[in-house]
Amino acid sequence: MYTDEKKATILIVDDSPENINIISSIFKDIYRIKAATSGERALQIASSDDPPDLILLDILMPGMNGYETIKRLKSSDRTSDIPVIFLTSKTESEDEKTGFDLGAVDYITKPINPAILFARVDTHLTLKRVRDELEMKNRYLMEEVEKRTREISVIQDVAIMAMASLAEMRDNETGNHIRRTQYYVKELAEHLVRKGKYRSILTPENINLIFKSAPLHDIGKIGIPDRILLKPGKLTPEEFEIMKEHTTIGRDALVAAESLLDVESSFLRFAREIVYSHHEWWNGKGYPQGLSGEEIPLSARLMAIADVYDATRCKRVYKPSKDHKTAMDEMVAERGTHFDPVLLDAFLEIEKKFEDIALRFADEKGSCTEGGSVSR
Repeated sequence: MYTDEKKATILIVDDSPENINIISSIFKDIYRIKAATSGERALQIASSDDPPDLILLDILMPGMNGYETIKRLKSSDRTSDIPVIFLTSKTESEDEKTGFDLGAVDYITKPINPAILFARVDTHLTLKRVRDELEMKNRYLMEEVEKRTREISVIQDVAIMAMASLAEMRDNETGNHIRRTQYYVKELAEHLVRKGKYRSILTPENINLIFKSAPLHDIGKIGIPDRILLKPGKLTPEEFEIMKEHTTIGRDALVAAESLLDVESSFLRFAREIVYSHHEWWNGKGYPQGLSGEEIPLSARLMAIADVYDATRCKRVYKPSKDHKTAMDEMVAERGTHFDPVLLDAFLEIEKKFEDIALRFADEKGSCTEGGSVSR
């Protein structure tokens, strides 16, 4: 039963005021009563800001009959959930079947038995109240799930950036490298989708995951000795072999994290691909596995273009910075050797956006915006 503070409302729809009075007398001390003498008026009341909790609906009415009225009620999101009981003198079984087919919750024939009518109305109002409570609880639970999901996403993002920053702090000249490469990858992936390429892989969700994964690409540098990582000159072959280990170190760290989670995370899958394979070359001469062509994960091929462009543009302890045109020319020369030709061509089509990103996230000391049009 509904409480006194919130009595349920019954809408009685009948073209006979006498019938309305008789039905009202059964419920008036327990429920709020509204009345309509036509289907059109019933629809207005049902669609109002104070809709009924249940409708008792006659079938035989002039103008819009009961069947047409319930069709209109069930076709509107605003009124489709209001339970309707047909209260009618039409006693044929086919009429009753039609009523249920149209969405009525019950079918009661005249003459009315007040006790039976009251019991059925009370039953359907109770069912509606339970449904409403369940819907409210489900809505609350969904909101809580969304809230927790947002919180987890924020925590995840913070953890990613913290891990990436640990690696970048080893080389204090890289500045905003991780942020720039993150946006380069996103722009390139979205451009490929617009061109109709890799749509099955580069879904909006996966592009977002790759975007979040990109800052981790050099996390393995945390395991490289300073004497090699910060050496202000060319590495010896032995030193370079140690430097190449950062891909494996980073991959192993993420695999260890996955084992703690006891689940294979789709996010960490992209992170592993990028960390382990972004130094692979299209012609198979990269490292650590010597993969070639499409053996190299797409996420890593995207990262290779972003990483090399930014590294070429930026000053390091072991090299000067280069302007945008020089970086472009050098990368074009490695089309089909270092870089996936399809991705490199897509990069050339949006190279101005790479310039814009470089300027937007330029290092404070200008170490990645020297020379070329970006410095303008």
